[in-house]
Amino acid sequence: MTTVDDRPTTPPAEAPRRRVNPVLALLRNSWRQLTSMRTALILLFLLAVAAIPGSVLPQRGVNPEKVDQWFVDHPDLAPRLDQIGAFAVFGSVWFSAIYLLLFTSLIGCILPRTRDHVRALRMRPPAAPKRLDRLPQHAALEAPAAADPAAIAAVLRRRRWRVAVRGNEVSAEKGYLKETGNLLFHTSLIAVLLGVAAGSWYGWHGNRILVAGADNAFCNTRQQYAEASLGPRVDSADLPPFCLTLEKFEADYLDSGQASRFWATVSVDSPGDTPRTAGFSVNSPLRLDGANVYLLGNGYAPVLKYTDRYGKSQTSDDPFLRTGDPNATEEGVALFPDANVDPKTGRRAADQQVAFDGLYLPTVGDQPPYVASQFPAERNPALNLTAYRGNLGLDAGIPGSVYQLDQRQVDNGKLKQVGTKLLRPGETWTLDDGSTLEFVGTRPYVTLAVRHAPGQTLLLVASGTLLLGLMGSLFARRRRVWFRVSPPEGGSPTSGSSLVEAGGLPRTEHPGFADEFAQLVAAVSGDAPDRRRAREGDE
Repeated sequence: MTTVDDRPTTPPAEAPRRRVNPVLALLRNSWRQLTSMRTALILLFLLAVAAIPGSVLPQRGVNPEKVDQWFVDHPDLAPRLDQIGAFAVFGSVWFSAIYLLLFTSLIGCILPRTRDHVRALRMRPPAAPKRLDRLPQHAALEAPAAADPAAIAAVLRRRRWRVAVRGNEVSAEKGYLKETGNLLFHTSLIAVLLGVAAGSWYGWHGNRILVAGADNAFCNTRQQYAEASLGPRVDSADLPPFCLTLEKFEADYLDSGQASRFWATVSVDSPGDTPRTAGFSVNSPLRLDGANVYLLGNGYAPVLKYTDRYGKSQTSDDPFLRTGDPNATEEGVALFPDANVDPKTGRRAADQQVAFDGLYLPTVGDQPPYVASQFPAERNPALNLTAYRGNLGLDAGIPGSVYQLDQRQVDNGKLKQVGTKLLRPGETWTLDDGSTLEFVGTRPYVTLAVRHAPGQTLLLVASGTLLLGLMGSLFARRRRVWFRVSPPEGGSPTSGSSLVEAGGLPRTEHPGFADEFAQLVAAVSGDAPDRRRAREGDE
C-alpha cells in the first residue's frame, strides 16, 4: 500500500549572493570612466580651454607690470579674477587639477592597451573563415598542381605581411603600425606633460636690461633682475653663479631701415673659470652652464653729465626705451635726486631735485618738430629734453617706474618744468640756476632673457615622437588576407589544376584595399613555381 506524503516540500536553499561593497564599486566605476579615451579627450579639451585666460590676461610670472596696470584699468573686475587665479593660470589649483587628471587618465588608458597590443603582436594571424566568398574582397584562381602554401607565404612576407601557414591555408595580417602609432602618440603626450611639469617646477627665468660698460656688469642674482620668476622647487641660492658685461653691440640695417643683423659681445665671468668673451644673436642664444641667455631687444642709453649749482657733478646712463617706432625713437628720463645738496649743511631742499624727460632720436630730421627718428642707426643723434625741478616723489616709498616721471608730481605742482632743449653729442645746456647738463654720448644696451628649462630636451624629443605616432595612427590601416589551396577535383596532383581561393578583410575603413588585394592576388598567381618556369621557357 502506497501512502502519499501531503507535507509541503522545502525548496533547496540558494547559494548566498556575494554582497558588493558600494564604495569599491564606486571607485571601480570611477576609475573606468576616468581612464576611458572619451574622458581623456574631454580633459584635453578642458586643458586647452583653461589655457585661454593665460594667453589673454597678463600673468604675474611673465609681466607683473601689466598685471598692476590691469588692476588700475579694471578696479572692479581685476580683484575677482585674481581670486580665481586668472593672473597666475598655469599655477592655479584648477589648472593643476585638470593637468593631473589628464595625466592619470592617459596612463590608465595606455597601460592596458599596451598590454593588449603586445599580446596581439605575439599572436599568430587568425585562421581563415570557412566561407571566404563572404568577405568584402574575394578572388578564386586556378594554380598549377604544385601550388604551395609556403610559396604564397613567401610572397606575402616579401611584402611585409605577418604570415602564418596552417596546412593548406595561409593567414596574413598587416597594419599593426596604426595601434603602435596610437600608443606612441599618447605616450609622447605624457612625456610632453612631464616636460612641462619639470620646466614649471625646476625652471626659472628673468629679464634684464644690460648697458655696455664695466660699471653696469650684471651678476646672476634675483635682486639684479628687472623681473624674475622661479619655479616652486627653485630657490634663489640655486641660480648658477656668473656675471656678464656687455662689451659691444653691433646692428646692421638695410637702406629701408629694416634690421639685417644683431650681434652682442659679452664678457663672461664664472667662478673657477677663466673670464672669456662670447657672442650671441637673436636666434643663437648664449649657452652657459645651467642657463641660456637670449637677446630680446636693444637700444641706446644717453650718457648725461649734470653739474648742479654747487659744482657737484653726477652722470646718468639710464636706458631710453623704444616707443614702437621702426626707426628706433626712444623715450626715457634721467633722474638726479641727490642734486643741489648744500656742501655746508649736507642737506638738500625738498624742491631742488632735478630730472630730464624726453626723446632720443638716433637720426634727427633737419627741421622741427623733433619728435621721431628718421633711421634706426645713429647717423645724426640728438636728445630732445625737458628739464624739471622740484620733488620727484621718490622719498614717499610709492612704487614707480624708473623709465618715466611720476606724473602725479607734475599735476600737483610739486615738480615744475624749467626749460626745453635739443642737444647733440658734446653740447652743454645751462639752466636758469646756473647748473649745466652735458650730453656726453650714448652707450648701447641689450634686453636679455636668462632662462633655465630642464624639460626642454624632453619636450623636443616627445614632440617629434608625437608627430611620428600621429602619422602612423592616421595613415596606417589594419587589414587581413587569407589564401586557401584546394586540391584538384580528382584528388590527385596529376588529375588537374589546384584552386587557390583568396579573401581580404580591412579592419578599418581603407579605400585603397581593393587595389592592394588585387595586386596581392596577381603577385601570388604570377609567382607560382610552374608558371614562372613556363614564362622563363617562353622567353
